[in-house]
Amino acid sequence: MKRLRIGHLSTFYHTAVILMAEDLIGKRINIEAEWRLFGTGPAIVNALEQGELDIAYIGLPPALIGIWRGVRIKCIAGGHIEGTVISGKTQYSGWPGIQDLGAILAQFRGMKIGVPGKGSIHDVILTDCLDRFGLSDEIAVVNYSWADQVTEAMARDELSVAVGTPALAVSVNRFANGKVLYPPSKLWPNNPSYGILAEESFLGQEKEIAEEFLKLHEEATALLRNDPVRASEIISRFIGFVDRDFVFDTLAISPKYCAGITDDYIASTMEFVRIMKKLGYIGRELNPEEIFDRSLITRVHPEKEHYNNVLQ
Repeated sequence: MKRLRIGHLSTFYHTAVILMAEDLIGKRINIEAEWRLFGTGPAIVNALEQGELDIAYIGLPPALIGIWRGVRIKCIAGGHIEGTVISGKTQYSGWPGIQDLGAILAQFRGMKIGVPGKGSIHDVILTDCLDRFGLSDEIAVVNYSWADQVTEAMARDELSVAVGTPALAVSVNRFANGKVLYPPSKLWPNNPSYGILAEESFLGQEKEIAEEFLKLHEEATALLRNDPVRASEIISRFIGFVDRDFVFDTLAISPKYCAGITDDYIASTMEFVRIMKKLGYIGRELNPEEIFDRSLITRVHPEKEHYNNVLQ
């Protein structure tokens, strides 16, 4: 039996959890799925570079760094947009009371902001924000290997503000006396929360398997988008240590799920390229052809994008 080696993060609103929980790859494609959990996107990129993975769930900035370094990977599908949230202790002011992001961040002069790994999408967005508002020398950024460590630091009052996924925001709200200070849709519209990256030699040799995987991925994004209650039940049951309400609250913070690679998704990624070059994460600007291969997803998802088909 053929095997598909898939790298994923602990982010439970990625479709990986649904595919694992329902064993959809084994049932529908009839191949063996080998799932491997990583703490950060950069670690996944390194595994792709070493030939240890075929497909992976990654935020685009770590992938861009890898592509600039010469790692032969392509983004073959989207998954979610606007997945970075600023959360802080309840005593601090935020949106909509304060609508200026610079003023919200200025409350934390002389303090520390917690964020997942260096080079993650959250780290790049935060670094850019601090740079734009002239706060880079006044606010320290502390990178953590795992998002849970950020919540723990918030709960111990070592931090008063955190930047990360919707799940991190819900954790901070529940366990660290926190609230959302600035919503993901305002922070960086259309930013590519994550994508499906494929190793190029695998893509060349196993296009049919890759396409079948993308069909399942698209179905799972539709479930997250259209039936978040059922999706929450599947995810919480599979994970075991988070309840359905926690998952549902996470899905509701930024319910923009789709497998498509839209023009806006690409344009936002290219803005990341520009910012990452400016901030020194990469040494040159990449072009879209180096990053994306839409040949499969346009067959799997020929219709209009669904990112903005949010249930009210």
